[in-house]
Amino acid sequence: MSITTEPPPVTRDVRDLISPEDLVAVTATVQQNNPGMELDVAELITLEAIKFEAACAAHPGAGLAPSRVVDEGWHALILHTRVKASLAARLGMFVHHVPEAPNPGRRDPDALTRSQEAIKAAGYTPEPAMWVAPTDTSIPVAAECQRDDDGGTIVITKKP
Repeated sequence: MSITTEPPPVTRDVRDLISPEDLVAVTATVQQNNPGMELDVAELITLEAIKFEAACAAHPGAGLAPSRVVDEGWHALILHTRVKASLAARLGMFVHHVPEAPNPGRRDPDALTRSQEAIKAAGYTPEPAMWVAPTDTSIPVAAECQRDDDGGTIVITKKP
């Protein structure tokens, strides 16, 4: 599937997708899972995970994957089921996660680029520092995963 990378007419603010209280709660989960992480880094990880979720909802079947860093925020978001359901209602799609053991041999090296392009196409601006290769440990996180939406770990369905 091809993703149009034409710039959207207006750049969206990802904070419009989540209440301030819910952002604080999910960000706190990222911090709890990563002792010593600064609040601003944990919040940025959370916001990138929400952008990723919006991109997946806008581009089902596009082969998107979160970076190792963004995956940390996505896992925190998944734990907040009420927040996740509210986000699905806003996006019109529910992005499911089907757990499986990490398999670096299955990782698509172009998935991170596609994911950033999909985020841009959805009207958001990705933060490049959050979309580094799995071997880049400049932002240490507990996440050890690399995912894609080939029908394996990410399944996108229309909101019931």
